[in-house]
Amino acid sequence: MPTLDDTVVLVTGANGGLGAHFVHQALSRGARKVYAAARTPREWEDERIIPLRLDVTDAESIAAAVDAAPDVSVLINNAGALPPTASLVEVPEADLRAIMETNFFGPVLLARAFTPALSAAHGAVLIDVHSVASWNAYGGAYSVSKAALWAATNSLRLEFAPRDIHVVGVHMGYVDTAMAAHADGPKLRPEDLVAAVYDTVAAGGYEVIGDELTSRAKAALSGPIEAAYPDLHATAGATS
Repeated sequence: MPTLDDTVVLVTGANGGLGAHFVHQALSRGARKVYAAARTPREWEDERIIPLRLDVTDAESIAAAVDAAPDVSVLINNAGALPPTASLVEVPEADLRAIMETNFFGPVLLARAFTPALSAAHGAVLIDVHSVASWNAYGGAYSVSKAALWAATNSLRLEFAPRDIHVVGVHMGYVDTAMAAHADGPKLRPEDLVAAVYDTVAAGGYEVIGDELTSRAKAALSGPIEAAYPDLHATAGATS
């Protein structure tokens, strides 16, 4: 797919800072229509943008979205959530299950539900928004959910290839949106990340590495565990 010309795009989490850029840049790159999906849809000042009510954790809501948007050719799994703590041990069980529902089961079940529509489209695309946390475990339950989604994206990539559905995974550190408002340090501009995602789609690429932090985290996967997590040395020394 050299461009997004005449495509029909569905963006989950469309009301957020990253989601809104996915919506607007899709149109600027030639998309014919964009379904802007959110739990509480908002109005958009463009008739090409169709607000769509969607709760990715609810099976009935997913089924209703499939019925409402049967012409989707580009599905962007952008919706995500943060747990109340970075501790996998201390996070309440209900919150642990909720984060897996939103960040893992939701995107996977949505991709499964839209498989017939994507298969029917010519040169369809699935875009899954991950995180540097896919490869770095300091985020606790959030990291677990994103690592699981990364594995699922790889499986979907293999399974979708014979159906002519191209799959792109997006990994990055902090992006300058409300979700990362609490974080210190450098942040990606959301418009730059979205542009990189669509450029990757146009080039036929499979993966977006948004920043140097994420590049280092991926490279560390090939090294020893203690190199990736130097805190292990400090903890061992403190308890010996």
